[in-house]
Amino acid sequence: MATRSDDSAAKQEWLTVKRAEEQAAATAWATQYDMPPLDGTDKATAFGDRCRHQLMTAAYTTLVAEGAWDEADWAVLEERARTVTAASWWIDQRDADAIDLPELLAAATDTDRPVENPFR
Repeated sequence: MATRSDDSAAKQEWLTVKRAEEQAAATAWATQYDMPPLDGTDKATAFGDRCRHQLMTAAYTTLVAEGAWDEADWAVLEERARTVTAASWWIDQRDADAIDLPELLAAATDTDRPVENPFR
């Protein structure tokens, strides 16, 4: 008979595997699209990476794949996203609607963009 502690252990194991898969996908995406590393603690940067990946890919689907944006419009947004390197900013936006990303990036402050654009 399964016990509650068995269920808890199985859930924790599943969550650990799921987070590792999400982190691997976010890291591969960041490398492929030349996204800079995020600033923050190790835990915050890992979570921020996953949040950034999820929000950016959802925004691409909404704005380009299903929307009226072309690749040139998206390239401008990608450049703006590269300047926001505060992991906390991406974490704070994790529940935002993808269609709001352009406005959110435009409203990011200097705290969220510690340098103009170090990778370009």
